[in-house]
Amino acid sequence: MLQLSKPSRMRTLASRSDSYEFCRQITAKYSKTFYLGSLLMPEEKRRAIWAIYVWCRRTDELVDGPQCASTTPETLAQWEQQLESIFAGQPIDDLDVALVDTLQRFPMEIQPFRDMIAGQRMDLYRSRYETFEELSLYCYRVAGTVGLMSSPVLGFDTSCSPAPWDHYLEEDEPVAEAIALGIAKQLTNILRDVGEDARRGRIYLPLEELALFNYTEKDLFNGVVNESWRELMRFQIHRARKYYYQAERGIRGLSRDSRWPVWASLMLYRGILDVIEYNQYDVFSQRAYVPRARQLLYLPVAWLRAQAL
Repeated sequence: MLQLSKPSRMRTLASRSDSYEFCRQITAKYSKTFYLGSLLMPEEKRRAIWAIYVWCRRTDELVDGPQCASTTPETLAQWEQQLESIFAGQPIDDLDVALVDTLQRFPMEIQPFRDMIAGQRMDLYRSRYETFEELSLYCYRVAGTVGLMSSPVLGFDTSCSPAPWDHYLEEDEPVAEAIALGIAKQLTNILRDVGEDARRGRIYLPLEELALFNYTEKDLFNGVVNESWRELMRFQIHRARKYYYQAERGIRGLSRDSRWPVWASLMLYRGILDVIEYNQYDVFSQRAYVPRARQLLYLPVAWLRAQAL
């Protein structure tokens, strides 16, 4: 599914409806939580979100997917050329068709897409991050950019006047908050996937913070869950929640039909942090996920917040 495609003049590409259906199926299969939130959107918006998700997933799997061993800088350069073709309105493969149509319906800038590819280039060369400042750049590129890509689809409520206590709403469009939600989700991914990443020889937790809590790389690779680890994880979870809180403040500025799905997505993803805590911070032998029943309980709460906040 996620191999680079070569232009073909010998076959007809998928229709728009078929391409969107392919994107829906991929989203439903690989990101059940994200897919559940997307179903709360109007049809045109959710189809666009599926198209964006699939492009992002294909980009990520060039470095983290089954065929990642064959990915080189030249591979990513070719992928960027395919991106430029998409933005020129010329799809290369069946999945591109949906994204080309999305760009026509919801015009957006190419730079966040390029920035995401730059994040994948970082994964080609780096398996450690010394400081959170270094890691935050990576998080912006591979996830904060998703907020920028999605914003034109979600839309903004220009008629919304801030409440007296909402001094943060100085801009018409809550761009920083959109980026914050992407970073929050990436930090959540990092905490959930510590064990999986370690098995691939990667550590995304800042090394200086491991040292701060007297926890070593050897401990991490051995899956040691001790008090040092628990303190380190509490620190990391607190930081991720601060990004979620920042993201919350921007939802009020979104168009009304986007607030419920964004609240739901935020709450569903943030719930993973609660599960990590419930599992006593053991992310080595247990994968943290929010059970389906609890996911469904979040939806009415998200709806109430979308109406009231």
